[in-house]
Amino acid sequence: MSVFSDLSVGGTSRNRVTNAIAMASQRTGMDFAYLLGQAKIESSLNPTAKASTSSAKGLYQFIDQSWLAVIDRHGSDHGLGWAADAVQRGANGRYYVSDPTLRQQILDLRNHPETASVMAAEHAADNKAYLESRLGREAEPVDLYLAHFLGAGGAAKFLAVHDSNPYAGAASMFPSAAAANRSIFYDRSGNPRSFADIRQKFAAKLQNGVESALNGQTGGSGWAASSAAADLPQGKTVQPADYVRVETERLQQSSQSLTEDELLRPQPATARLAYLMLATFGR
Repeated sequence: MSVFSDLSVGGTSRNRVTNAIAMASQRTGMDFAYLLGQAKIESSLNPTAKASTSSAKGLYQFIDQSWLAVIDRHGSDHGLGWAADAVQRGANGRYYVSDPTLRQQILDLRNHPETASVMAAEHAADNKAYLESRLGREAEPVDLYLAHFLGAGGAAKFLAVHDSNPYAGAASMFPSAAAANRSIFYDRSGNPRSFADIRQKFAAKLQNGVESALNGQTGGSGWAASSAAADLPQGKTVQPADYVRVETERLQQSSQSLTEDELLRPQPATARLAYLMLATFGR
C-alpha cells in the first residue's frame, strides 16, 4: 500500500491539496489560479492519480523522466538535496538513479501534494522564462499550458506564429501532435483549426478547470480568484519535516513484514530517516 493512499479528493485531504498549491504559488511567485487549473485538468486534484497509458502520476501527471529532470534542477531548493544529488543524466540525455529503491522513493514523491505542487510551479516558471525570452512579451497562463502540452520549444514555435499570423492553420506545423490530438487541431468537419482558435480553446479549458476547482473550495471563479490563495488556511511548505513523516509511514508499513532479528539490525531506511530528522533539526 502506498504511504499516500490516505489522500482522498474530498474533505480535509482536498483542502491539503489546495493549500499545497497555494503554498507553491507563494514560494515561487507562479500564478495560483494557473497551478490550480492545471492540477484540476491533469488529475481532478487527486494526488495519487495514475495514467493508464504512460508513467504519468500525481497531481500534475509528471512522467518519470520529467519528474527526475525537475528534481535534478530544483530539488535542492526545496529540501530535496538528497534526491537531487541521486539523479544523474546519462550521455543519451536521459535521467536516472542508480539505486532502484531510492529511484522509486523519488518517483513516489509525485504523490506528495506539497512536493508535486512546488515542482510543477518551478517547471512552469522555467517555461515562463523560456517563452518570454523567445517571444519578447509576458507569457500568459494559457501560454504556460501550451508549453505543458507542446513542450517549451513547441509552444514558443506555436506562439511566435500565433502572434504574427493567428488565423493560419496550425496542423501543418505540428503534424505529429495533430495526428495524436485531432479534436484539438481539427474541427468536426475535418478543417484545420487556426492558431488563435486552438489557443482560445486551451484558455477556456484552463479557466473552466480553475472555476470548477474554486467552486468546490472557496466559491470563487475566474482568473481574478487567484487572490483566493491568500485567504486559504496556511498549508505545509515543503521542508524536511514532510519527508520525515513520509519516511516514518513507510517504515511503519515495511516493518510489519520484518522478523524480530531484522528489526534489530540497522536498516538503510532507518539510516535515511535519521538523515532526514537531522535535516529537520537544522531548519
